[in-house]
Amino acid sequence: MKYEIILGIIIVSVVAGAFTLNQSYLDMVTTTVTNETDITTETTTELTTTTDTTVNYTLSQEEIDSILFMREEEKLARDVYLTLYDMYGVQIFQNIARSEQNHMDAVLTLIEKYNLTDPVIDEVGVFTNETLQELYNQLIEQGSQSLTDAILVGALIEEKDIIDINNLINATDNPDIIQVFSNLVNGSAHHLKAFSSEYEQITGEPYQPQLLTPEQYEATISSVAMGPANAHGPVWGQG
Repeated sequence: MKYEIILGIIIVSVVAGAFTLNQSYLDMVTTTVTNETDITTETTTELTTTTDTTVNYTLSQEEIDSILFMREEEKLARDVYLTLYDMYGVQIFQNIARSEQNHMDAVLTLIEKYNLTDPVIDEVGVFTNETLQELYNQLIEQGSQSLTDAILVGALIEEKDIIDINNLINATDNPDIIQVFSNLVNGSAHHLKAFSSEYEQITGEPYQPQLLTPEQYEATISSVAMGPANAHGPVWGQG
């Protein structure tokens, strides 16, 4: 199955280079998998930091752009899953869409704390960011071909999120951003495991990562294999 068009769009937002697994994980859990298709989300939208709350941080333009981009990228995931749920009525899409709404809310706490303008348009499938708008259109076109394609689209989105979020984490030293984005990585790891397991159940074939390297994929799946009480999302350091 070919994803040349989709991957061409994704390359715009993915920084080239290899990634190695960082030995330290932030001890935060955002989502849990109760079984392969049932995602439940813990409360994660409250913004807290381990730093002195009296310290004021000034965001760079790059950090501002990162926050606004991630707000819409989480919306893209939510909107795609809502649309695919309408198409197929398969519960995994509705469950993870609910979790993605929590991810959107978590990024919104950063927007509100730093008095940024929220880019989100309150309409499913409509985006301020033109690259994300084009990607949404392509993903829906691909996902509408079959349920298997739809499941692959879900896994592709989660792989892209893991890569993008880790790039953004590596580009900042702001503890607010690092904490919220690390939570998002953890959520995406759980979602990827759920989609890959669903794919294997439907097809009887092992899932092959579409953007992550096999090593990154295995590390991601291993990070959630310990269970919801102990799992930590993979934070990739630049190698």
